[in-house]
Amino acid sequence: MTSDSRQTGGGTLFTEPILVVNQKAKLIETTNEFGVFDQHGQPLGTVVEVGQSLFRKAIRIFTKYDQYLTHKFEVRDLGGSVVLKVTRPAKMLKSRFVVTRADETPIGEIVQENVFGRIRFAFTANERQVGGIHAENWRAWHFSITDGSGTEVARVTKTFAGFLKEAFTTADNYVVEVYRHLADPLASMVVAAALTIDTALKQDEHD
Repeated sequence: MTSDSRQTGGGTLFTEPILVVNQKAKLIETTNEFGVFDQHGQPLGTVVEVGQSLFRKAIRIFTKYDQYLTHKFEVRDLGGSVVLKVTRPAKMLKSRFVVTRADETPIGEIVQENVFGRIRFAFTANERQVGGIHAENWRAWHFSITDGSGTEVARVTKTFAGFLKEAFTTADNYVVEVYRHLADPLASMVVAAALTIDTALKQDEHD
């Protein structure tokens, strides 16, 4: 990534080279809702878990079974409009995530490829693999995102030297660096996967 690409962006979730996801823990985590910012601390949107009934919230508080239930997330822009939907159907061993547009038009799926070792997910669209996300280290928050050829196109970490330290801390946030402009369906798959790592993908660390 060049220094120029770090400094410029289009001001949206799909055009900024740096996305900072605020994952500040709540006192009682019953509904996931994270803010997304650019590298200068300007808000770009939110990630919200939807469809959480009182029963589901009780399960989340008092049991460990919540990870096996269906989870639905909406990625919303700064105006509150839904730009992507991510659904993780009920799972047993491997997870699968369905990514759609706001009107439920299918974009693709994020499919867990392995159970043991460093977890890998494939991005599929129109029955072909268009990329993937690889957990290099769960606890250190190192995730590599690749295109269909295996070339790294983005990375998720807890650190990025360019953002304002007074605006962000590594304790409450993680950083998504997108190296170049991506076309759909890969662009949407990258945003969907990167913004739901903590709220959906990373739950599989505890299975």
